[in-house]
Amino acid sequence: MTAAQFIPASAVTRGEFRGRAGEYFGIWLVNILLTIVTIGIYSAWAKVRRNRYFYGNTFVDGHSFDYHARGMQIFIGRVIVVGYLIVYNIVLTFMPLAGAVLAVGMLLLLPWIVARSLRFNARVTSYRNIRFDFVGTTWGAFVALILGGLVAVVSLGILAPFASRWLYRYIFNNLRYGDRAFASDPGIGKLYGVWWISALIGALGLMMSVLVGYGLFSALEASGIDPETTEGSFQIIGALYMTLIPLLAIYAIAAIIYRVGVRNVVIRATVFDGRHRLYADLSPFRYLWIVASNLIVSVFSLGLMRPWAAIRERRYTVEHSGIAFDGDIGEVIASIEATGSAVTAEYIDMEGFDFGF
Repeated sequence: MTAAQFIPASAVTRGEFRGRAGEYFGIWLVNILLTIVTIGIYSAWAKVRRNRYFYGNTFVDGHSFDYHARGMQIFIGRVIVVGYLIVYNIVLTFMPLAGAVLAVGMLLLLPWIVARSLRFNARVTSYRNIRFDFVGTTWGAFVALILGGLVAVVSLGILAPFASRWLYRYIFNNLRYGDRAFASDPGIGKLYGVWWISALIGALGLMMSVLVGYGLFSALEASGIDPETTEGSFQIIGALYMTLIPLLAIYAIAAIIYRVGVRNVVIRATVFDGRHRLYADLSPFRYLWIVASNLIVSVFSLGLMRPWAAIRERRYTVEHSGIAFDGDIGEVIASIEATGSAVTAEYIDMEGFDFGF
């Protein structure tokens, strides 16, 4: 089965999410309280508890995923990153030139950190007692992350689909399940097919922001307000916020729509073991509504509805993702187990730490 073939929705084995908001609320509340009491230290263990709940309630073909990371691995990774940032800020204060060198060093280390984090997160994930793996190199991460990011930024987003293609080809083409590989080759035409909607929204948002800003500052100038006075300064700051906040909100909307569209394109272009095709059919606007309404509900409930929002978003994402099996998946699992490539628990002991990527 090739990535170009059409998959009818009826042929897809969809994901199933069995988590419940009331059940997750207890985990979430304990995580929050212990994180506060320990001044953030417990957040590493909180992440493990959260992921184990969400992975353990995500099912495909009647079997759930498992998350095997330990809190100490995540904690050590965070200590390393935070320690580097503290040293960077201290050095930057007293020796700006040396601080700049550290900043460049962090940028150069970023691809290695990303590659290690992707490997860590793959290897602590399992399905039917078989671990995932990631074999991407640091150079591949540099091309996908740094060069791709520069291309997208320098082109003002026009070449963003190329950057997305490089990034997701790096991720999926280096992903393994046991000894079986994933392969993804999303078409650039299809990526531009989802890009233009976000680009149009962003362009309209920019035009609206320019017009609103021009109107506001023209009104301030006509009113004769002195910008050097306290009142004038506050009015100018207010005009800036009234111009920039709507623009940022529109850009966030455009980014969400683009991200969901890219996800659908990339996953539909991904094949596992050369035969089994992944599937996704999230609606960008439905997902946008879920994210926006979740944010509103969480804010007005002072965060207490956050567990409900997280469950709601995860359920929609999982239930609109799946895989079209070519043959009996049980035979594939048995074949992987027969090769001895199913990763044991000891495998993770030599895999180091999670840096948060």
